[in-house]
Amino acid sequence: MEFNPNNNVVKLCLQGMNQEEKGKPEEASKLFLQAWNEGTSDLEKFLAAYYVARHQKSISDKLRWLETTLQFALKINDDTVKSAFPTLYLNIAKCYEDLGDPGKAKKNYELAASFMDKPSDKGPFYHGTRADLQVGDLLTPGGTSNYMPELTMNHIYFTALVNGAGLAAALAKGDGRERVYVVEPTGSFENDPNVTDKRFPGNPTRSYRSGAPLKIIGEVTDWVRQTPEELQKWREKLANVKGQIIN
Repeated sequence: MEFNPNNNVVKLCLQGMNQEEKGKPEEASKLFLQAWNEGTSDLEKFLAAYYVARHQKSISDKLRWLETTLQFALKINDDTVKSAFPTLYLNIAKCYEDLGDPGKAKKNYELAASFMDKPSDKGPFYHGTRADLQVGDLLTPGGTSNYMPELTMNHIYFTALVNGAGLAAALAKGDGRERVYVVEPTGSFENDPNVTDKRFPGNPTRSYRSGAPLKIIGEVTDWVRQTPEELQKWREKLANVKGQIIN
C-alpha cells in the first residue's frame, strides 16, 4: 500500500491534526484513536500509532506507542517509511532518557544516527508539469515556484509516486495539458524538507529534490486524476503555506 491522501485513515489523521492546530487536543486524540481502530494495513497502523503516541500523558505510555509505531515501520521496511526511522529512534531515545535508562537511550540515539543517510529510493521517479518536453530534455533548478511566483527555486523536485506527480501537474501554472514525465536524477538528491516530518512522519509521499538536473526518459499517461472539488481544496491549502517553502 502506498500513501494516499484519500485513504480514510489518512483523512482521520489529517482531521486530528486540524484539531491540534485549533487547540483541541482531546478531539484530536479521539480522531487518532479512531484511525488506529479502523486501520487494517501496516501503513495505516504505523501512521495512526505515531499520532496516538504524541497524545499520551505518561512517558511510559508514549514509549509504548512509539515502539508500536516502530514495529509497524520495521514490518513495512520500504521507502514509504524508512525516512521516519531517525525521528522515531530519536523520540524513543528521549523517552528512555526521561525514564532514567541511559543505556537504552544511547542505543536508540545511535540507531537514529545510523539512519541519517541519503534516501535509498531507486524509483522509478516522476515529475509533474504542464510543459511540453521531449525524452532527453533536462529539467533544471532555477525555475519559478508554482506556489510562490516570486520565489526562484534552487532545486528541482520529483516523486516516486505517479499520482503525486499527477497532482503536481494539475496544480502547475500554465495552459498546457497535464504531463507526467519519467525522470532520472543526474546527481545526488535528498528528502524534500517541505514535507519530511512535517504533517506525516518521515517522507511517505516519497518526495525528493536535487540541485542537479533531472533527465526525462519517458512519459506516463495513466494516473489518478483529482476531481475539480479536490483540486480546489488543494489550491486553498497551498494558498495558506506562503512564506513557508524551504528552498
